[in-house]
Amino acid sequence: MLQVGVGHSNDPDSRCAVAEVITQCRTSLGENLPKAGILFAAIDFEHVLILDEIQGAFPGIALIGGTTDGEMSSILEYQQDSLTLMVFCSDEIEITTGIGRGVSKNPNLVTNAAVEQARLNITKEPKLCLTTPESLTTSGLGILNGLKQALGTNFPIFGGLTGDRFNFKQTYQFFNREVTSDSVPILLFAGDLIFSHGVCSGWKPVSKAAKVTKSQGNIVYEIDGKTAVDFYQNYLRGMLPCCDYPLAVFESGKDDFYIREMNGTCNLEVGSISFFADVPENAVVQIAEATRDEIFVAVESAISQALEMYSGEKATAALLFSCTARRNFLGTQTKTEYLKLKSHLSDISCCGFYTYGEIAPMQKNSESLYHNETFVVLLIGTR
Repeated sequence: MLQVGVGHSNDPDSRCAVAEVITQCRTSLGENLPKAGILFAAIDFEHVLILDEIQGAFPGIALIGGTTDGEMSSILEYQQDSLTLMVFCSDEIEITTGIGRGVSKNPNLVTNAAVEQARLNITKEPKLCLTTPESLTTSGLGILNGLKQALGTNFPIFGGLTGDRFNFKQTYQFFNREVTSDSVPILLFAGDLIFSHGVCSGWKPVSKAAKVTKSQGNIVYEIDGKTAVDFYQNYLRGMLPCCDYPLAVFESGKDDFYIREMNGTCNLEVGSISFFADVPENAVVQIAEATRDEIFVAVESAISQALEMYSGEKATAALLFSCTARRNFLGTQTKTEYLKLKSHLSDISCCGFYTYGEIAPMQKNSESLYHNETFVVLLIGTR
């Protein structure tokens, strides 16, 4: 059996906020003590104080998390500048933490260290990995590739990259009672766990399909032998590329696409465009666009996918990862994104945040991918 508690506070005072969150979690769990948790917090809170209070209330809890660009839960729905915590209690499910530090120096080595540390305290084969890694000091795709190398190509990895309210200066990751940066904290779940997920963006490919003929990391120089800027301007009738028109990326031999959002940097001299994550050479790409209604439909599509794939009787909890670019695009209508979810999961405990990049497989039993401008829902439970 898996029992979950959720707390959520929008009190600006850190001590009051964490006290409220702890009380809400205790009410959900009764006398049971949680063994693990995941914490999402706005950038301005006193994070060390908050972690100390959580560890004091729940001694030995295996905790990860990080800073955000917006939070959501089944308690307060969508909020900005708030604090939300989901805790897990089970005698059957093993949940352990690991952390890799200094990920910008060597992503493969650091992610492997995180996995090895988490494996030390479990007796069964892990089934699921959650992560809330650094987003600004290194490539999120590099972090994901390191985790896949350590856990296996098709091992299910879910999470979101930490944020800082769209300032892009410094993000923080949480590990037990420690506040870190440039790190990769993970939770590993082992045992009789059931989970399913849904992934959808709402962005639709609208331009002709073309091949990336020159790229380096996250910088695309040429598409179909023309500069990336020319490729965009041809479709946008001379307008400069902008974040409202990301790339749908189809890797070689695959029908599904993931979204790459541009980071606002165009080099008009050479015609290159920079994105928030790598775009591989020889990938087939199309310019994509969306309306607000299409984004809301995507949320319901992701939920439907997750519910359809869930093999248990009823999920216990839902973890949510949505892109900060979606929040910016939706503006004052952002709260509708959670309300669409609530209509399908009204009796399930939910917790999540707005991220600088989402991690999830496109399909069941496929490798996890790094996404932009995408909504991910992960359902968790037991038999």
